[in-house]
Order: sequence, then C-alpha cells, then structure tokens
Amino acid sequence: MSVITIFGQGNMGQAIGDVFKQGGNTVNYLGHGDPVEALGDIVVLAVPYNAALDIAKQNQAALAGKIVIDITNPLNFDTWDALVVPADSSAAAQIAALLPAAKVIKAFNTTFAATLQSRKVGDQPTTVMAAGDDDDAKQQLASALTDSGVQFVDAGSLKRAREMESFGFLQMTLAASEKIGWTGGFAVEK
Repeated sequence: MSVITIFGQGNMGQAIGDVFKQGGNTVNYLGHGDPVEALGDIVVLAVPYNAALDIAKQNQAALAGKIVIDITNPLNFDTWDALVVPADSSAAAQIAALLPAAKVIKAFNTTFAATLQSRKVGDQPTTVMAAGDDDDAKQQLASALTDSGVQFVDAGSLKRAREMESFGFLQMTLAASEKIGWTGGFAVEK
C-alpha cells in the first residue's frame, strides 16, 4: 500500500483518488495553494497544466525524492487546436525539468474521469498508460493500482509523454466536438 497525495479535487482528482483507494491505498487531497507539509509516496498533479507548473516551482524541495504523476494535457483552451508545449517536448518533460530530484511519470492523461469511475471503456477495462524514466517508480505506481479495477501499461520512457499528450489531446477534441462521449475513449486490449 502507498500513501497518495493528490493536488486537485475536481473530476479527475476524485476519480483517480477512488481508483487508488480501491487498490487499498491511503489518499489525501491538497488544493493548489494549500500548504505542503506531509506528502505521500506518490504525488498526483490533477490540476491544469499551468497550475501543475506552479506547484512544481513552489514545492521543489518537498517533491524531491517523490514519485510525481503529471496527468495534464497541455491544450490551448482558447482555441482547442494545439498543445502549448514545444513540439519536441511535453508537459511532463517541463515538470521534470523543474523537479530534477523527483521521479516524474506521465499517467492518467489518456483516460476520462468517467472511464476511471466505471473502470470501463465500452466493454474493455480502463487502461492507465504510464511513461517515465524510473522503472522502480513505474513499478510502484503499477503496484498501487493492483486490485483497483484498471489495467496498467508501461508506455516507456518519459519521451513517450509527448505522444501520450497528443493522444489525450485527440481524445479530448473528439469528445468536445461530440464525435465520442466523455464516458468513452480509447481502450487498450492486451
């Protein structure tokens, strides 16, 4: 069992917390501006991209040595037509640059809150893909998700976060244009 701290109590923060709780973990929540005192082994940034950057900047010392999960899809929310990070980078890479002593993982950005809550995409189990450079950290995340009702797939190094963010972006724009539902998405069949 792990202790999970989640920044953000919106739809995604609550859905991710529920998944971790079902996996037998302890979950606590912090708001964007809350004082950071006792963080868990795994810290989830379930906030918009700019807020995730602020949290990383303001809490570098507290996040050192922690597994930090970035769930953001860094969309331009004014146009819904582009990602706001450089083409050769990702939100996760930007956060990792701010937190060199943390173990940054990109995860949960290719799922919707509803599919985390239902544990299903259509008839398939919801899959959490994770990209990161620390294999032990990814294994700890996988262990925390055991018995949670979701599948886990190691998507490779943190460089794969860019593709995951593009995938998440595509899924969000399809849902926003009502071509798929917010209760749907893409499934991974093993």
